[in-house]
Amino acid sequence: MKDTSSSGGGGGGRKQGAPSPCAACKLLRRRCAQDCVFAPYFPADEPQKFANVHKVFGASNVNKMLQELPVHHRGDAVSSMVYEANARVRDPVYGCVGAISSLQQQIDVLQAQLALAQAEVVHLRVRQNASLSSHGLSPASPSNSDSPSSKLMGSQPKPIFEMDMSVDQGSFGETMWC
Repeated sequence: MKDTSSSGGGGGGRKQGAPSPCAACKLLRRRCAQDCVFAPYFPADEPQKFANVHKVFGASNVNKMLQELPVHHRGDAVSSMVYEANARVRDPVYGCVGAISSLQQQIDVLQAQLALAQAEVVHLRVRQNASLSSHGLSPASPSNSDSPSSKLMGSQPKPIFEMDMSVDQGSFGETMWC
């Protein structure tokens, strides 16, 4: 029998004489070879990482995918598989699509709130300009720095009002589908 524990470099991330197999080989109950394709990405101290990937994709499919990829792309592929597998375990029906949909819903709510805040700013500026005009003052403009209104407001521009944006975060944790 060939001794793989004493072979030189290129061992796929496994240390020589490592006492425990990677999480994949441990779950699959097989001997973890020095050149194990799973070892660099599924360390023994993270067994749930491979368990979820195995449950969703299957070990042989993951093995095939990793073998077909260049080594420098495998880490990203594993990260993607782990993310998708964890999402599928949390939400077996929608997986990542459910998370993306929830985030899109949050974006839509925040964009609507931003549009309302911007409309309120425009409304307040129009009211301010109308108020200044009714008192015989012209609105401050960048090109007219010694206008009566800029003297009225002082040399440093100060905000007329302050706005705080409140976000109802209670609805962010909910998913669209019940």
